[in-house]
Formats: sequence, C-alpha cells, structure tokens
Amino acid sequence: MSRWPDVATQLAGALEASGPAVAVERHETIGWASATFAGARHRVTIEACATPGLDRWLAALPEAEFALRGHLVADLAVASVEQRDGRATAVIEALTVED
Repeated sequence: MSRWPDVATQLAGALEASGPAVAVERHETIGWASATFAGARHRVTIEACATPGLDRWLAALPEAEFALRGHLVADLAVASVEQRDGRATAVIEALTVED
C-alpha cells in the first residue's frame, strides 16, 4: 500500500491549488498504456466563478507544469467551457504517465 495519494487525487489537488478558486466536481480515470509507457487518461470537470482570471488560467493550463509524485502530465487540454449565471464549468482532459 502506497503512502502517497494516487495520480488522480494528485492531479485533482494540483488543479484546485493552481486555479482561481476552482473546485473539482468530477474526475474520471481510465488506465492507458503504449508500447513503452503506462499511465492514465483523466477527464476532470471543474467549477468556478466565471471571471477574467479563470479565463486566463484555462488558456494557460495546457502549458502548465504539475508536480505529481511518480507521474508526469504528458498532455493536457481544456475540452469545453460553459458559463451560466456567473458560474463556469470546464472539462479538462489529461494524460499522465508513470515516470
């Protein structure tokens, strides 16, 4: 049994810590592997107040660096953003690989 949080928990925490008052509402993870790497695909739904700061954070997110113990974020994209009544919901898709 590992003493450290799993990669899904680490990624969710990193997103919440890096964003302007964002909250992870849903996180789906499925295993992934190639001929040389093993990891996971993540689909994370976040919610936050719709602000210009959130827009800037989402725009910069694909280039962000995240420190995850035992894993690297190999790819990250903002798949969708919906805004309604001053709230924003965004879906973020990421690929993590074991390092």
